[in-house]
Amino acid sequence: MSPERDEEYTTYVRSRLSWLRKIAYPLCQDWHRADDLVQTAITRLYVKWRQARTADDLDAYVRVMLIRVFLAEQRRGWFSRVQLRSAMPHEPLDSGDRDTAMDIRRALAAVPPRQRATLVLRFHCDLSVEQTAHTLGCSTGTVKSQTARGLATLRSMLGEPESHLARAEEC
Repeated sequence: MSPERDEEYTTYVRSRLSWLRKIAYPLCQDWHRADDLVQTAITRLYVKWRQARTADDLDAYVRVMLIRVFLAEQRRGWFSRVQLRSAMPHEPLDSGDRDTAMDIRRALAAVPPRQRATLVLRFHCDLSVEQTAHTLGCSTGTVKSQTARGLATLRSMLGEPESHLARAEEC
């Protein structure tokens, strides 16, 4: 890569590093793993920088890379056998009810990876169903069903009144 493109890449990554970490953390629930996901994504970005820099929306392009890195890691055998987690988050919560935030983090960690990625894209990144489908490379129907299942898992983990029994009674 030329020095100009290197500088352009470095400037972009420096400006978006915090944003990428804030997307990666809800996916994996560990700041160290979030850093690893981001590192892998920005390494891939460096390799594809010539193509990426011409994208209509560079942030969306990089977000897709990050989500795909996360999902690919989930499919690997090593991750299913070994999970390294810290006992407590390394960064303090910003504000609000700390107990509720910890409960939500714990519940989100129990959601299957694909559903978790869908929830993070829909509600943390505030993407539409169509944008989420594009990012995950699936149909809008899949996004809707993954969102519904992920929310149902969160509700059951958090003890929300709407349970699977209530839905079964309606049928």
